[in-house]
Amino acid sequence: MNPHRRVMTVYGTRPEAIKVAPVIRAIESSERLESITVVTGQHREMLDQVNEIFGITPDFDLDVFAHGQALNVLMAKVFERLDPVLSEVDPDALLVQGDTSTVAAASIAAFYRQIPVVHLEAGLRSGDIHSPFPEEANRKITSQVTTLHLAPTPTSKANLVRESIDPATVAVTGNTVIDALLHTVAEQIPFSDPVLEEIHGGQGRLLLVTTHRRENWGGAMEGVGRALRRLADRYPDVTILLPAHRNPIVREAVLPQLEGCDNVRVTEPMAYGEFTRMMNQASVVLTDSGGVQEEAPSLGKPVLVMRENTERPEAVDAGTVRLIGTDEERIVSEVSSLFDDESAYMRMANAVNPYGDGKAAARSVAAIEQLILGGRRLPDFTGADG
Repeated sequence: MNPHRRVMTVYGTRPEAIKVAPVIRAIESSERLESITVVTGQHREMLDQVNEIFGITPDFDLDVFAHGQALNVLMAKVFERLDPVLSEVDPDALLVQGDTSTVAAASIAAFYRQIPVVHLEAGLRSGDIHSPFPEEANRKITSQVTTLHLAPTPTSKANLVRESIDPATVAVTGNTVIDALLHTVAEQIPFSDPVLEEIHGGQGRLLLVTTHRRENWGGAMEGVGRALRRLADRYPDVTILLPAHRNPIVREAVLPQLEGCDNVRVTEPMAYGEFTRMMNQASVVLTDSGGVQEEAPSLGKPVLVMRENTERPEAVDAGTVRLIGTDEERIVSEVSSLFDDESAYMRMANAVNPYGDGKAAARSVAAIEQLILGGRRLPDFTGADG
């Protein structure tokens, strides 16, 4: 009989992989737990890149990805293909991370089989069920069937308690994205694209831009493209780097506005290790991503977020992140302020990170061991000073 208790981790996208990887490695190092990994393949190529960095070989691959498939089709595939794996492995707990469709489907599938659900990065809330879509609904649904909530910050725990979640079921761990970031930056992953090597070796200022968020599709994203064009014209000495999301809806909205701009460099999406190096090089980060809001402050980078709200308010409160929305004039104004006003720049580039201290995976695994086997958790993460 296997003396180890089985923890099955299910994940499908690159952001999920980044954040579960430190926990998977910590489970593998546990003398009491056995790690079983299941990938859905929601983001196929980018997922594989992260697994390679952290030396993770999935035990099962559900292979649900298809170009352009609807969310309901994706959810149905996860249900159908995960259930036989749950039956075969019969894990003692199922770990999911964040707010993707994979998370919601896997959590419900485990709940229906009465397998305890452990939700990593629990308790994030924007307060608007439609923004971000469908993520806000996914994480609220997941919270309802979760046995152990691994909240990244005290604010996230407070959100859960406000929704009548038992505080005893919540452990505040810090965010594992910081564990992953510190590991990966230290690795100095080589660039696969000579253009990135050239930019990284340059001496001038760099504006790193990522945009893909579903609620920004259409006119808002076209405005983002126009704003980048104006910034490129205004600051010819600044390199604007845009790793273009592969979704054609995103590319068709943004890229036509940037044709002929010599100081705008458009590349394919970067592997995680390459992106962390480039983020470390950047002067300013302009994004609608969730994870970047957590990572960039660790590197002392001001982050301007092209969203109307955020489920990650801690860095906004700390002053390292600013919500600016997608209005073209506002984007131009906010980026210009950071490039033109050194004091405004330094107020944001203070490297205060309320999200983690690099020990979130250890706290997470201790809480999982307590859930399954009893024992004691590690003390909760309380803020930037741990």
